[in-house]
Amino acid sequence: MTDAHDSKKGQPTIGEAALFGLCPRCGAKSLFAGLTRFADKCPSCGLDFSRFNVGDGPAAFLTMIVGALVVIGALWLQLSFEPPWWLHVILWVPLTTGGVILGLRLCKSWLLASEFSRRAEEHRHKYKGEE
Repeated sequence: MTDAHDSKKGQPTIGEAALFGLCPRCGAKSLFAGLTRFADKCPSCGLDFSRFNVGDGPAAFLTMIVGALVVIGALWLQLSFEPPWWLHVILWVPLTTGGVILGLRLCKSWLLASEFSRRAEEHRHKYKGEE
């Protein structure tokens, strides 16, 4: 008989999985196949990442947060120092892009790891005649 502690051996915490892009089951660094695109499955343990539904919520939420921070920063910089327009471009475009991409990686991997640890699944309706 195994207890719950033994079944979690080798698994990263939700924070570790989110920060480093680790598989929530085995801890391999195999969660992403691109900058923000999940891999189909973990090559180490075979966990199917496509069964988790992270959705587009993090993208909209993060874009609004990063956008608000960039606007506040740009307004402060303009009102305090009045730099030329090209300085705004070379400062805020990379910061916005990097902030959204890094934030998406963190939020998407955190949501996937949370779904895995809580054994979340999509609800399936049973129809007449199915059991």
